[in-house]
Amino acid sequence: MRHILHTWTGMIEPELKAWRRELHQHAEVGFCEYVTTYFVYQKLQTLDFTLHIGKDVLDTKSRFGVPTQETLEEHEKRALEQGVPEAFLNQIRSGHTGVVATLDTGRKGNHIVLRFDIDALPIEEANEHTHIPSKEGFRSHNKGMMHACGHDGHTAIGLGIARFLHQHKDQLNGRYTLLFQPAEEGSRGANAMVAKGWLKDANLFLSGHLGIKSLPIGTIVAQTTGILATSKLDVEINGKTAHAGMSPHEGKNALLAASSMALALHSIAPHGEGATRINVGSLQAGTGRNIVPGDATLQLETRGATTIENQYMKEEAIRRIQGAASMYGVEAEVKVVGEGVTAETDSYWSKQIPKALVQSTVVKDVLPELKLNGSEDVTYMMRATQQAGGKAAYLIYGTPLTAGHHHRLFDFDEQALAVAVNALAYLICAENGEGILKI
Repeated sequence: MRHILHTWTGMIEPELKAWRRELHQHAEVGFCEYVTTYFVYQKLQTLDFTLHIGKDVLDTKSRFGVPTQETLEEHEKRALEQGVPEAFLNQIRSGHTGVVATLDTGRKGNHIVLRFDIDALPIEEANEHTHIPSKEGFRSHNKGMMHACGHDGHTAIGLGIARFLHQHKDQLNGRYTLLFQPAEEGSRGANAMVAKGWLKDANLFLSGHLGIKSLPIGTIVAQTTGILATSKLDVEINGKTAHAGMSPHEGKNALLAASSMALALHSIAPHGEGATRINVGSLQAGTGRNIVPGDATLQLETRGATTIENQYMKEEAIRRIQGAASMYGVEAEVKVVGEGVTAETDSYWSKQIPKALVQSTVVKDVLPELKLNGSEDVTYMMRATQQAGGKAAYLIYGTPLTAGHHHRLFDFDEQALAVAVNALAYLICAENGEGILKI
């Protein structure tokens, strides 16, 4: 099997690279991944999977931070212009993006669920000649949207695993569910897939991430630790406009209220029992220098080492927001537009991953753990698996990084795609195809 998987990985590597580059050019933000959803569906349609889209994929009410209907319609119009058939688009409108693919071998074995996130970020991609996507002609075509976190690579990895399962289904046992998840950024999409029941009988769950820290090609991290709980908040501040010269006393300054909120939020005392974070990432207010601003918006996030620490930050943030609003005589509406919990890789996988991957000629090194110090809504899926008695893991696929995640110059080494697919294939075989490994 070592020779078979090594040869197979080499054969699929050009397709992984091509898929990633196609996806990179059509970067789409969360719940607006219409072109991406159609691309994934097309690639899976010829394989031995049952495919699910639209409201079969997501529980509508369990989504966080769905864009406004106006924004969704703008992206739907773009999707039509970029070649998504209207009949297909009609099935996934209003932010019901993503694909679930299921395969049953008909033989007794584990139900293995794998998750691959598909969304991009609201970032304008760099156009410098030193930036490989720009230099080699696969920079994002969509203004203000960029795959700056590697999810284009994750989607390509998922398509690679789908191809592996399709081609080796007669040598494998059990069932497989592939989750191509929308809206990971902002911790918005995973909960809606869990609520739809896709994890309810999973024995084993696998997911992972490219990069996080610069690591050599061929490196796999068996356990990601330090996944922080998080809350994403939007604040709408409503005051009263007025002439800044003739009647400033009649105004209620939303900009000053928002500014006071931002300063107060960043002075919240850290929790004594675990790491905490807070960041106001956006403040928008005002229309002119001679107008007392009547409206403002804030976008912020809190994080904590556990749900307890994050809840403390969230509650304190809301208290300070309301306090500043009262001080300036404005109204402040706080909306929770994303949530993430904490989770850890099961010890079963921490032991099994190094053991299974020792046979791989593509994986060169397996590190025991890496601390994320960030948030990932995959934790909803990990917890759902664990609460049902299954075992969950979140891996890291090593790659050198040209810039940090969420940076306009972000990129990764495409050789990491084949390593990730090879590693996941070995893990699948170790669980549901042990006999193959002895060939």
